[in-house]
Amino acid sequence: MRQVVRFVLERSLLLLAGAVTALVWANLWPASYGAFAHATRFAIDDIAMVFFFALATKEIVEATRPGGALSSWREAALPLLAACGGMVVPALLFVGAALAFGHAELLHGWAIPCATDIAFSYLTARLIFPAGHPAIPFLLLLAVADDALGLIVLAIFYPSGPLSTLWLFVLLGPALAVAWFLRHRRVASFWPYVLIAGGLSWAAFYAGGLHPALALVPIVPFMPVRESYHELFDEHTPSADDTLNRFSAWWHAPVQVILFFFGLANAGVALSSIGPATWMVAGALIVGKPLGVLLLTIVAVAGGLRRPGGMTYTDVMIVGITAGIGFTVALFFATAAFPPSPVLDQAKMGALLSFVAAPAAIVSARLAGSRSRTPRPPQP
Repeated sequence: MRQVVRFVLERSLLLLAGAVTALVWANLWPASYGAFAHATRFAIDDIAMVFFFALATKEIVEATRPGGALSSWREAALPLLAACGGMVVPALLFVGAALAFGHAELLHGWAIPCATDIAFSYLTARLIFPAGHPAIPFLLLLAVADDALGLIVLAIFYPSGPLSTLWLFVLLGPALAVAWFLRHRRVASFWPYVLIAGGLSWAAFYAGGLHPALALVPIVPFMPVRESYHELFDEHTPSADDTLNRFSAWWHAPVQVILFFFGLANAGVALSSIGPATWMVAGALIVGKPLGVLLLTIVAVAGGLRRPGGMTYTDVMIVGITAGIGFTVALFFATAAFPPSPVLDQAKMGALLSFVAAPAAIVSARLAGSRSRTPRPPQP
């Protein structure tokens, strides 16, 4: 039973179960589902999802520390540029389609196809590439950079209400001061960071008009963390006994439960809700992601950067297709971009359909044959 639970948690299957349950519920009993979603969405999207974005921030913090995968510009530049391409091109495709087909009302959703679901993309890459293939860490770095840029986009372009810099300054300043004081005093427990500094930060974001789900993003970097770095998703690395990693270990399972309820509260749309926003979101993710990742990688290599040893442009394209799985973050961006409406349901359906990127990546790898499955020695 313990192995089954671990299998479910490590593969984010609770999120998938929540989304499937929501789809069935919304189509069989739409009235009761609508009442449930309306009653729970604030608690789930604005409060509970704080911890999902906190864990995403934890990965970014570790990756940018000395020895981390993004610790120097030489190591981070190529996947960072690839991530930019994987955000800019889908956004441009979305905007271009909205203007070309006369759907200007959809323009506010331009950031939805910028998203990459790091967990499902990683799991898909593990099915495609053998252990030790450079495409796997490349995808992880790309997804981490995508998450970091996505948090910035969410904060700047999708405020939850009218911006109030006064309340933001009045409450966020003390939150950061408390976090700094706790770190300065070497407080080992993560609870004061979460409850005191995080509580003030949540109030600042909420009152200031920013999305409160990002409340722990400025607090997490203050949590003490060890100097050495471990690979993301490395199950064989022993857990560190520091504040940030204890926070991550404690919240890992609860966040999976939170994701179940996030999928349950947000993924329930009528199957008849397919419309222009659906195809624009899904198309921009499935087509725009690989094009953007490949294009910026080619430009970066032409500019003097080097691909990881043994990684071909075919591998880069397959990584880009895999990164087209938007799912969790795309759903979240959709709820931030549009109010409850048929347009929101269409956009959510597009985020759900981005799962097509997983079998598309697997089939593409199969068609490419062993060239995309066998690591090669570094290029001279």
